[in-house]
Amino acid sequence: MPTIRFALRACVHAALSLCAVVVAAQERTPVGAEKAGNAAGTIPAFGGSEAPLPGWSFGKYRGDYWAHKDEKPLFVIDASNVDKYADRLIPGQVQLLKTVKGYSMPVYPSHRSCAMPDYVVENTKANEGKAKIAANGWALEEAVLPSVPFPAPKSGIEAVWNMLMRFQGVAVDLPMNLTYVSPAPGSDKGILIKAQQVFYWPWAAKGHASPKSEGTMQAGVYYAYREPAALAGQAIVQRYYFGQDTESFYYFTGQRRVRRLPLYAYDAPLIGFENQLPADASYVFGGNPDRFEWKVVGKKEVYVPYNNFKSANFNAAVADVFKPGFVSADFRRYELHRVWEVVGTVKEGVRHSSPKKTIYLDEDTWHAMVGDDYDAQGKLWRHKENGVRPAWEAGICTSLIQYNNYDFVSGRYVADNIQIGAGQDVRVLLDAGADPRLKPSFYTAESLRANSER
Repeated sequence: MPTIRFALRACVHAALSLCAVVVAAQERTPVGAEKAGNAAGTIPAFGGSEAPLPGWSFGKYRGDYWAHKDEKPLFVIDASNVDKYADRLIPGQVQLLKTVKGYSMPVYPSHRSCAMPDYVVENTKANEGKAKIAANGWALEEAVLPSVPFPAPKSGIEAVWNMLMRFQGVAVDLPMNLTYVSPAPGSDKGILIKAQQVFYWPWAAKGHASPKSEGTMQAGVYYAYREPAALAGQAIVQRYYFGQDTESFYYFTGQRRVRRLPLYAYDAPLIGFENQLPADASYVFGGNPDRFEWKVVGKKEVYVPYNNFKSANFNAAVADVFKPGFVSADFRRYELHRVWEVVGTVKEGVRHSSPKKTIYLDEDTWHAMVGDDYDAQGKLWRHKENGVRPAWEAGICTSLIQYNNYDFVSGRYVADNIQIGAGQDVRVLLDAGADPRLKPSFYTAESLRANSER
Protein backbone atom coordinates (compact mmCIF):
# COMPACT_ATOMS: atom_id res chain seq x y z
CA MET A 1 0.00 0.00 0.00
CA PRO A 2 1.26 3.59 -0.64
CA THR A 3 1.09 4.55 3.05
CA ILE A 4 3.34 1.64 3.99
CA ARG A 5 5.92 2.51 1.32
CA PHE A 6 5.97 6.11 2.55
CA ALA A 7 6.51 4.90 6.12
CA LEU A 8 9.37 2.65 5.04
CA ARG A 9 11.12 5.54 3.26
CA ALA A 10 10.74 7.65 6.40
CA CYS A 11 12.40 4.90 8.44
CA VAL A 12 15.75 5.66 6.83
CA HIS A 13 16.00 8.65 9.16
CA ALA A 14 14.37 7.06 12.21
CA ALA A 15 15.37 4.66 14.94
CA LEU A 16 14.63 1.03 14.09
CA SER A 17 12.19 0.56 16.98
CA LEU A 18 10.28 3.70 16.02
CA CYS A 19 10.26 2.55 12.41
CA ALA A 20 8.60 -0.72 13.39
CA VAL A 21 5.91 1.14 15.31
CA VAL A 22 5.18 3.48 12.37
CA VAL A 23 4.91 0.66 9.85
CA ALA A 24 2.82 -1.56 12.14
CA ALA A 25 0.45 1.29 12.87
CA GLN A 26 -0.19 1.74 9.15
CA GLU A 27 -0.29 -1.91 8.14
CA ARG A 28 -3.40 -2.70 6.11
CA THR A 29 -5.16 -5.77 4.82
CA PRO A 30 -5.32 -6.07 1.01
CA VAL A 31 -8.79 -4.47 1.02
CA GLY A 32 -7.69 -1.47 3.07
CA ALA A 33 -8.63 -2.35 6.66
CA GLU A 34 -6.30 -1.82 9.60
CA LYS A 35 -4.87 -5.21 10.52
CA ALA A 36 -4.32 -4.35 14.16
CA GLY A 37 -6.98 -4.16 16.79
CA ASN A 38 -7.69 -0.99 18.72
CA ALA A 39 -5.68 0.25 21.68
CA ALA A 40 -8.41 -0.64 24.16
CA GLY A 41 -8.47 -4.26 23.03
CA THR A 42 -12.21 -4.08 22.31
CA ILE A 43 -11.64 -4.57 18.57
CA PRO A 44 -9.37 -7.53 17.76
CA ALA A 45 -6.76 -7.78 15.04
CA PHE A 46 -7.97 -9.12 11.70
CA GLY A 47 -7.88 -12.91 11.94
CA GLY A 48 -9.00 -14.21 8.55
CA SER A 49 -11.70 -16.78 7.88
CA GLU A 50 -12.92 -19.16 10.55
CA ALA A 51 -14.30 -22.57 9.66
CA PRO A 52 -17.62 -23.81 11.07
CA LEU A 53 -17.66 -26.43 13.78
CA PRO A 54 -17.56 -30.04 12.53
CA GLY A 55 -20.81 -31.37 11.13
CA TRP A 56 -22.12 -28.30 9.32
CA SER A 57 -23.43 -28.65 5.78
CA PHE A 58 -25.62 -26.33 3.80
CA GLY A 59 -29.21 -26.47 4.99
CA LYS A 60 -28.37 -26.79 8.67
CA TYR A 61 -28.88 -23.74 10.89
CA ARG A 62 -25.52 -21.98 10.90
CA GLY A 63 -25.83 -20.62 14.42
CA ASP A 64 -25.43 -24.12 15.86
CA TYR A 65 -22.02 -24.47 14.20
CA TRP A 66 -20.41 -21.10 14.90
CA ALA A 67 -17.31 -21.32 17.07
CA HIS A 68 -18.55 -18.48 19.31
CA LYS A 69 -22.17 -19.58 19.60
CA ASP A 70 -22.13 -19.72 23.41
CA GLU A 71 -21.06 -16.13 23.94
CA LYS A 72 -23.14 -13.92 26.21
CA PRO A 73 -23.58 -10.15 25.87
CA LEU A 74 -20.84 -8.03 27.42
CA PHE A 75 -23.51 -5.47 28.29
CA VAL A 76 -26.86 -4.19 27.04
CA ILE A 77 -27.45 -0.58 25.99
CA ASP A 78 -30.90 0.83 26.70
CA ALA A 79 -32.55 4.15 27.61
CA SER A 80 -31.01 4.08 31.07
CA ASN A 81 -27.37 4.04 29.94
CA VAL A 82 -27.40 5.25 26.33
CA ASP A 83 -25.47 8.44 27.16
CA LYS A 84 -22.61 6.34 28.57
CA TYR A 85 -22.11 4.67 25.18
CA ALA A 86 -23.17 7.54 22.89
CA ASP A 87 -19.66 8.04 21.48
CA ARG A 88 -19.87 4.55 19.92
CA LEU A 89 -23.40 5.00 18.53
CA ILE A 90 -24.75 6.90 15.54
CA PRO A 91 -27.66 9.38 15.91
CA GLY A 92 -30.35 6.97 14.73
CA GLN A 93 -29.31 4.38 17.28
CA VAL A 94 -29.41 6.96 20.06
CA GLN A 95 -32.87 8.12 19.01
CA LEU A 96 -34.21 4.55 18.92
CA LEU A 97 -32.86 3.88 22.39
CA LYS A 98 -34.27 7.10 23.80
CA THR A 99 -37.69 7.16 22.12
CA VAL A 100 -38.81 3.57 21.46
CA LYS A 101 -40.02 2.03 24.71
CA GLY A 102 -38.30 -1.27 25.50
CA TYR A 103 -35.70 -1.02 22.72
CA SER A 104 -32.20 -2.19 23.64
CA MET A 105 -28.93 -3.25 22.01
CA PRO A 106 -27.08 -6.35 23.28
CA VAL A 107 -23.34 -5.91 22.68
CA TYR A 108 -21.14 -9.00 22.27
CA PRO A 109 -17.38 -9.58 21.84
CA SER A 110 -16.10 -8.51 18.42
CA HIS A 111 -14.79 -10.94 15.80
CA ARG A 112 -13.05 -10.08 12.53
CA SER A 113 -13.23 -13.22 10.41
CA CYS A 114 -14.54 -11.95 7.07
CA ALA A 115 -11.96 -12.64 4.36
CA MET A 116 -11.97 -12.52 0.56
CA PRO A 117 -11.05 -15.18 -2.02
CA ASP A 118 -7.49 -14.99 -3.35
CA TYR A 119 -8.64 -13.84 -6.79
CA VAL A 120 -10.52 -10.89 -5.27
CA VAL A 121 -7.40 -9.95 -3.30
CA GLU A 122 -5.19 -10.17 -6.41
CA ASN A 123 -7.62 -8.05 -8.46
CA THR A 124 -7.71 -5.49 -5.67
CA LYS A 125 -3.92 -5.19 -5.83
CA ALA A 126 -4.13 -4.88 -9.62
CA ASN A 127 -6.48 -1.91 -9.29
CA GLU A 128 -3.77 0.43 -8.00
CA GLY A 129 -3.54 3.23 -10.53
CA LYS A 130 -6.23 1.65 -12.74
CA ALA A 131 -9.58 2.00 -10.98
CA LYS A 132 -11.22 5.21 -12.07
CA ILE A 133 -14.37 7.27 -11.57
CA ALA A 134 -15.83 8.63 -14.82
CA ALA A 135 -15.74 12.29 -15.84
CA ASN A 136 -19.38 12.68 -14.75
CA GLY A 137 -18.13 12.36 -11.18
CA TRP A 138 -20.12 9.31 -10.10
CA ALA A 139 -19.97 6.32 -12.49
CA LEU A 140 -17.37 3.57 -12.09
CA GLU A 141 -15.51 3.70 -15.40
CA GLU A 142 -12.50 1.45 -14.85
CA ALA A 143 -11.70 -1.36 -12.41
CA VAL A 144 -10.37 -4.90 -12.37
CA LEU A 145 -13.27 -6.96 -11.01
CA PRO A 146 -14.17 -8.69 -8.76
CA SER A 147 -12.29 -6.57 -6.23
CA VAL A 148 -12.35 -3.62 -3.90
CA PRO A 149 -11.70 -0.89 -6.50
CA PHE A 150 -10.39 1.73 -4.05
CA PRO A 151 -8.93 0.13 -0.88
CA ALA A 152 -7.59 3.56 0.13
CA PRO A 153 -10.47 5.81 -0.99
CA LYS A 154 -9.60 9.43 -1.69
CA SER A 155 -13.21 10.56 -2.05
CA GLY A 156 -16.69 9.71 -0.91
CA ILE A 157 -17.77 8.34 -4.27
CA GLU A 158 -14.81 5.92 -4.25
CA ALA A 159 -15.91 4.62 -0.84
CA VAL A 160 -19.50 4.25 -2.10
CA TRP A 161 -18.34 2.20 -5.09
CA ASN A 162 -16.38 -0.05 -2.74
CA MET A 163 -19.70 -0.70 -1.01
CA LEU A 164 -21.58 -1.26 -4.28
CA MET A 165 -18.84 -3.68 -5.41
CA ARG A 166 -18.69 -5.54 -2.08
CA PHE A 167 -17.98 -9.15 -2.92
CA GLN A 168 -20.85 -11.57 -2.27
CA GLY A 169 -20.17 -14.15 -4.94
CA VAL A 170 -21.77 -14.40 -8.36
CA ALA A 171 -25.25 -14.78 -6.87
CA VAL A 172 -27.31 -15.05 -3.72
CA ASP A 173 -30.36 -17.28 -3.94
CA LEU A 174 -33.27 -16.75 -1.54
CA PRO A 175 -35.92 -19.41 -2.26
CA MET A 176 -38.18 -17.90 0.39
CA ASN A 177 -37.68 -14.28 1.43
CA LEU A 178 -40.00 -12.59 3.94
CA THR A 179 -40.72 -8.93 4.62
CA TYR A 180 -42.47 -7.64 7.72
CA VAL A 181 -44.05 -4.18 7.89
CA SER A 182 -44.97 -3.26 11.47
CA PRO A 183 -48.50 -2.13 12.35
CA ALA A 184 -49.62 1.42 11.72
CA PRO A 185 -50.30 3.47 14.86
CA GLY A 186 -53.61 2.37 16.37
CA SER A 187 -53.41 -1.08 14.78
CA ASP A 188 -51.99 -4.33 16.09
CA LYS A 189 -51.67 -6.09 12.74
CA GLY A 190 -48.56 -5.93 10.62
CA ILE A 191 -48.00 -7.08 7.04
CA LEU A 192 -46.07 -10.21 6.14
CA ILE A 193 -44.94 -10.64 2.54
CA LYS A 194 -43.38 -13.80 1.11
CA ALA A 195 -41.38 -13.85 -2.10
CA GLN A 196 -38.65 -15.59 -4.07
CA GLN A 197 -35.57 -13.49 -4.77
CA VAL A 198 -32.26 -13.80 -6.65
CA PHE A 199 -29.31 -11.39 -6.79
CA TYR A 200 -26.83 -11.77 -9.64
CA TRP A 201 -23.47 -10.05 -10.33
CA PRO A 202 -22.07 -11.10 -13.74
CA TRP A 203 -18.66 -9.46 -13.10
CA ALA A 204 -18.04 -11.40 -9.86
CA ALA A 205 -16.92 -14.72 -11.35
CA LYS A 206 -13.31 -15.78 -10.88
CA GLY A 207 -11.16 -14.04 -13.46
CA HIS A 208 -10.89 -10.48 -14.71
CA ALA A 209 -13.89 -8.33 -15.63
CA SER A 210 -14.46 -4.60 -15.83
CA PRO A 211 -17.38 -2.16 -15.82
CA LYS A 212 -17.29 -2.44 -19.60
CA SER A 213 -17.77 -6.21 -19.50
CA GLU A 214 -21.11 -8.03 -19.64
CA GLY A 215 -22.85 -5.13 -21.34
CA THR A 216 -21.98 -2.90 -18.35
CA MET A 217 -24.60 -4.65 -16.20
CA GLN A 218 -23.68 -4.14 -12.55
CA ALA A 219 -26.38 -6.31 -10.95
CA GLY A 220 -29.55 -8.20 -11.74
CA VAL A 221 -32.40 -8.67 -9.27
CA TYR A 222 -35.44 -10.95 -9.57
CA TYR A 223 -38.28 -10.70 -7.06
CA ALA A 224 -41.50 -12.73 -7.31
CA TYR A 225 -44.33 -12.31 -4.77
CA ARG A 226 -45.88 -15.46 -3.27
CA GLU A 227 -48.04 -13.98 -0.47
CA PRO A 228 -50.34 -12.21 0.34
CA ALA A 229 -52.95 -13.14 -2.23
CA ALA A 230 -53.28 -9.54 -3.45
CA LEU A 231 -49.63 -9.59 -4.63
CA ALA A 232 -49.16 -13.29 -5.47
CA GLY A 233 -47.88 -13.82 -8.99
CA GLN A 234 -46.57 -10.30 -9.47
CA ALA A 235 -42.84 -10.13 -10.19
CA ILE A 236 -40.08 -7.73 -11.11
CA VAL A 237 -36.66 -7.88 -12.73
CA GLN A 238 -34.16 -5.06 -12.44
CA ARG A 239 -30.91 -4.31 -14.22
CA TYR A 240 -28.43 -2.06 -12.43
CA TYR A 241 -25.57 -0.47 -14.37
CA PHE A 242 -22.20 1.15 -13.69
CA GLY A 243 -23.11 4.45 -15.30
CA GLN A 244 -26.71 4.67 -16.45
CA ASP A 245 -30.25 4.54 -15.09
CA THR A 246 -31.62 1.36 -13.54
CA GLU A 247 -34.10 -0.57 -15.68
CA SER A 248 -37.11 -2.13 -13.94
CA PHE A 249 -39.76 -4.37 -15.53
CA TYR A 250 -42.85 -5.45 -13.61
CA TYR A 251 -45.37 -8.21 -14.31
CA PHE A 252 -48.95 -7.29 -13.33
CA THR A 253 -51.14 -10.35 -12.89
CA GLY A 254 -54.42 -8.48 -13.41
CA GLN A 255 -53.27 -7.12 -16.75
CA ARG A 256 -51.13 -10.16 -17.65
CA ARG A 257 -48.62 -7.73 -18.98
CA VAL A 258 -45.04 -6.66 -18.33
CA ARG A 259 -44.59 -2.93 -18.01
CA ARG A 260 -41.51 -0.82 -17.59
CA LEU A 261 -41.29 1.17 -14.35
CA PRO A 262 -39.07 4.12 -15.36
CA LEU A 263 -39.06 5.78 -11.91
CA TYR A 264 -38.67 2.70 -9.67
CA ALA A 265 -35.45 3.87 -8.02
CA TYR A 266 -34.04 6.41 -5.58
CA ASP A 267 -36.82 7.47 -3.15
CA ALA A 268 -39.67 5.67 -4.96
CA PRO A 269 -41.52 3.45 -2.44
CA LEU A 270 -41.25 -0.29 -2.99
CA ILE A 271 -44.48 -1.96 -4.03
CA GLY A 272 -46.47 -3.65 -1.28
CA PHE A 273 -44.69 -2.07 1.69
CA GLU A 274 -47.26 0.69 2.39
CA ASN A 275 -44.80 3.45 1.40
CA GLN A 276 -42.51 2.50 4.28
CA LEU A 277 -39.38 1.54 2.32
CA PRO A 278 -37.76 3.67 -0.42
CA ALA A 279 -35.93 1.82 -3.16
CA ASP A 280 -32.48 3.15 -2.26
CA ALA A 281 -32.85 2.37 1.46
CA SER A 282 -32.42 -1.36 0.90
CA TYR A 283 -29.34 -2.74 2.71
CA VAL A 284 -28.75 0.80 4.09
CA PHE A 285 -28.08 2.16 0.59
CA GLY A 286 -28.51 0.75 -2.90
CA GLY A 287 -28.88 1.85 -6.49
CA ASN A 288 -27.14 4.63 -8.38
CA PRO A 289 -25.22 7.15 -6.23
CA ASP A 290 -25.50 9.97 -8.77
CA ARG A 291 -27.96 12.24 -6.96
CA PHE A 292 -25.61 12.89 -4.04
CA GLU A 293 -22.27 14.51 -3.35
CA TRP A 294 -20.42 12.02 -1.15
CA LYS A 295 -17.81 12.88 1.44
CA VAL A 296 -15.64 10.62 3.60
CA VAL A 297 -15.74 11.98 7.14
CA GLY A 298 -13.25 9.42 8.45
CA LYS A 299 -13.17 6.24 10.48
CA LYS A 300 -14.82 5.67 13.82
CA GLU A 301 -15.65 2.82 16.17
CA VAL A 302 -19.36 1.98 16.22
CA TYR A 303 -21.57 -0.77 17.63
CA VAL A 304 -22.95 -2.41 14.49
CA PRO A 305 -24.87 -5.60 13.61
CA TYR A 306 -22.27 -8.33 13.07
CA ASN A 307 -22.19 -12.13 13.12
CA ASN A 308 -25.91 -12.14 13.78
CA PHE A 309 -26.76 -15.76 13.07
CA LYS A 310 -30.02 -15.62 15.01
CA SER A 311 -31.51 -13.11 12.58
CA ALA A 312 -31.19 -15.79 9.88
CA ASN A 313 -32.57 -18.69 11.92
CA PHE A 314 -35.06 -20.04 9.40
CA ASN A 315 -36.50 -22.39 12.05
CA ALA A 316 -37.58 -19.55 14.39
CA ALA A 317 -41.16 -18.23 14.51
CA VAL A 318 -42.07 -14.84 13.06
CA ALA A 319 -44.23 -14.00 16.11
CA ASP A 320 -41.25 -14.44 18.45
CA VAL A 321 -39.07 -11.99 16.55
CA PHE A 322 -41.09 -9.12 15.11
CA LYS A 323 -42.72 -7.04 17.81
CA PRO A 324 -45.02 -4.06 17.16
CA GLY A 325 -42.27 -1.47 17.74
CA PHE A 326 -39.01 -3.24 16.94
CA VAL A 327 -37.22 -6.51 16.23
CA SER A 328 -36.74 -8.52 19.42
CA ALA A 329 -33.35 -7.97 21.04
CA ASP A 330 -33.06 -11.75 21.42
CA PHE A 331 -32.54 -11.87 17.65
CA ARG A 332 -30.09 -8.98 17.35
CA ARG A 333 -26.35 -8.93 17.99
CA TYR A 334 -24.03 -5.92 17.97
CA GLU A 335 -20.22 -5.78 18.01
CA LEU A 336 -17.74 -2.91 18.07
CA HIS A 337 -16.08 -2.45 14.67
CA ARG A 338 -14.21 0.25 12.80
CA VAL A 339 -16.29 1.77 10.03
CA TRP A 340 -15.89 4.44 7.38
CA GLU A 341 -18.36 7.28 7.90
CA VAL A 342 -19.62 8.63 4.56
CA VAL A 343 -22.10 11.50 4.17
CA GLY A 344 -24.21 12.04 1.06
CA THR A 345 -25.77 15.46 0.39
CA VAL A 346 -28.21 15.85 -2.47
CA LYS A 347 -26.79 17.77 -5.44
CA GLU A 348 -28.03 21.23 -6.33
CA GLY A 349 -30.93 21.06 -8.77
CA VAL A 350 -31.73 17.44 -7.91
CA ARG A 351 -34.59 16.30 -5.70
CA HIS A 352 -34.72 13.53 -3.13
CA SER A 353 -37.08 13.13 -0.18
CA SER A 354 -34.03 12.47 2.05
CA PRO A 355 -31.52 15.14 0.97
CA LYS A 356 -28.90 13.93 3.45
CA LYS A 357 -27.75 10.39 4.15
CA THR A 358 -25.04 8.94 6.34
CA ILE A 359 -23.72 5.43 5.77
CA TYR A 360 -21.14 3.52 7.76
CA LEU A 361 -19.03 0.95 5.90
CA ASP A 362 -17.29 -1.99 7.56
CA GLU A 363 -13.53 -1.70 7.08
CA ASP A 364 -13.07 -5.46 6.52
CA THR A 365 -15.82 -6.07 3.94
CA TRP A 366 -17.06 -2.64 2.74
CA HIS A 367 -20.60 -3.73 3.56
CA ALA A 368 -22.90 -0.93 4.74
CA MET A 369 -23.65 -1.66 8.38
CA VAL A 370 -25.84 1.20 9.63
CA GLY A 371 -27.04 4.55 8.33
CA ASP A 372 -29.40 7.47 8.86
CA ASP A 373 -31.65 9.48 6.54
CA TYR A 374 -32.56 13.13 7.17
CA ASP A 375 -35.52 15.12 5.85
CA ALA A 376 -35.52 18.50 4.10
CA GLN A 377 -35.51 20.30 7.47
CA GLY A 378 -32.42 18.40 8.58
CA LYS A 379 -34.34 16.27 11.07
CA LEU A 380 -33.52 12.60 11.55
CA TRP A 381 -36.10 10.59 9.61
CA ARG A 382 -34.95 6.99 9.30
CA HIS A 383 -32.43 4.69 10.91
CA LYS A 384 -31.26 1.67 8.93
CA GLU A 385 -29.19 -1.35 9.95
CA ASN A 386 -27.87 -4.28 8.00
CA GLY A 387 -24.97 -6.49 9.07
CA VAL A 388 -22.79 -9.36 7.92
CA ARG A 389 -22.31 -13.00 8.78
CA PRO A 390 -20.13 -15.79 7.33
CA ALA A 391 -21.34 -17.73 4.29
CA TRP A 392 -19.24 -20.84 4.78
CA GLU A 393 -20.36 -22.47 1.54
CA ALA A 394 -18.47 -19.70 -0.28
CA GLY A 395 -15.74 -18.88 2.23
CA ILE A 396 -16.85 -15.24 2.47
CA CYS A 397 -19.25 -13.03 4.42
CA THR A 398 -22.57 -11.77 3.10
CA SER A 399 -24.78 -8.84 4.01
CA LEU A 400 -27.81 -10.14 2.10
CA ILE A 401 -29.52 -11.15 5.30
CA GLN A 402 -32.19 -9.39 7.30
CA TYR A 403 -31.99 -5.61 7.40
CA ASN A 404 -34.18 -3.24 9.43
CA ASN A 405 -35.48 0.23 8.60
CA TYR A 406 -37.00 2.35 11.38
CA ASP A 407 -39.12 5.40 10.45
CA PHE A 408 -39.27 8.00 13.23
CA VAL A 409 -42.06 9.95 11.49
CA SER A 410 -44.53 7.09 10.93
CA GLY A 411 -43.47 5.20 14.04
CA ARG A 412 -43.21 2.00 11.98
CA TYR A 413 -40.40 -0.26 10.84
CA VAL A 414 -39.71 -2.64 7.97
CA ALA A 415 -37.66 -5.82 8.32
CA ASP A 416 -36.71 -7.19 4.91
CA ASN A 417 -34.74 -10.14 3.56
CA ILE A 418 -36.04 -12.17 6.49
CA GLN A 419 -35.20 -15.85 6.83
CA ILE A 420 -37.04 -16.21 10.14
CA GLY A 421 -39.91 -18.60 9.43
CA ALA A 422 -38.70 -19.31 5.89
CA GLY A 423 -37.86 -22.95 6.59
CA GLN A 424 -34.76 -22.85 4.39
CA ASP A 425 -31.43 -21.05 4.16
CA VAL A 426 -29.92 -18.46 1.84
CA ARG A 427 -27.21 -19.77 -0.49
CA VAL A 428 -24.19 -17.82 -1.79
CA LEU A 429 -22.85 -19.05 -5.15
CA LEU A 430 -19.34 -18.47 -6.50
CA ASP A 431 -20.12 -19.95 -9.92
CA ALA A 432 -23.13 -19.43 -12.17
CA GLY A 433 -23.01 -22.97 -13.54
CA ALA A 434 -25.93 -23.80 -15.81
CA ASP A 435 -28.54 -21.94 -13.75
CA PRO A 436 -30.67 -20.01 -16.29
CA ARG A 437 -31.31 -17.29 -13.70
CA LEU A 438 -27.62 -16.48 -13.60
CA LYS A 439 -27.34 -14.98 -17.05
CA PRO A 440 -27.85 -11.32 -18.06
CA SER A 441 -30.61 -12.41 -20.45
CA PHE A 442 -32.78 -13.52 -17.51
CA TYR A 443 -33.12 -9.92 -16.34
CA THR A 444 -35.12 -8.66 -19.30
CA ALA A 445 -38.77 -7.87 -19.99
CA GLU A 446 -38.98 -10.82 -22.40
CA SER A 447 -37.66 -13.27 -19.84
CA LEU A 448 -39.98 -11.93 -17.13
CA ARG A 449 -42.96 -12.33 -19.45
CA ALA A 450 -41.98 -15.90 -20.27
CA ASN A 451 -41.39 -16.91 -16.65
CA SER A 452 -44.30 -15.20 -14.91
CA GLU A 453 -47.44 -17.02 -13.87
CA ARG A 454 -50.42 -16.61 -16.16
